Amino acid sequence: MTEKERCPKVEQYVGEIKGGLRPAMRITVIGMVPSNPKSFSVTLLCDPVDANKDVGMLFTVNFSDKSITRNARIAGKWGIEEKNIPYFPFTAGDTFKMEFLCEHQQIRVLLDGRQLCDFTHRIQPLNLVKALQITGDVKLTKVA
Repeated sequence: MTEKERCPKVEQYVGEIKGGLRPAMRITVIGMVPSNPKSFSVTLLCDPVDANKDVGMLFTVNFSDKSITRNARIAGKWGIEEKNIPYFPFTAGDTFKMEFLCEHQQIRVLLDGRQLCDFTHRIQPLNLVKALQITGDVKLTKVA
């Protein structure tokens, strides 16, 4: 993956996951929540060009209802949303470091070093997931 420097508030970042997603891989997103945010999403895509193809994980942070939703799309159909989180960690104006740790059975999401949630893999094999996309109300400092 490549690193991207500071960008405007609403942006779209797409980075290739060389060789596809695999266990022991870590994706790090460092950024800042702007003032008056609505939402932002981190998406693990199977096709970086066609976002309508399968999605390994859609991770959406919604500020209006203080929720974090996870889901996947397989063969054109979205699965069951997962929304359980122990706390809503994002605050307008704050910086954050979010890590997506790919394990054999799941993706573990850490925020500022604390476990936030897990998402069981729905796409198999994992290496079909080939790109990372970040969109919405977030200012990216680093993606690695």
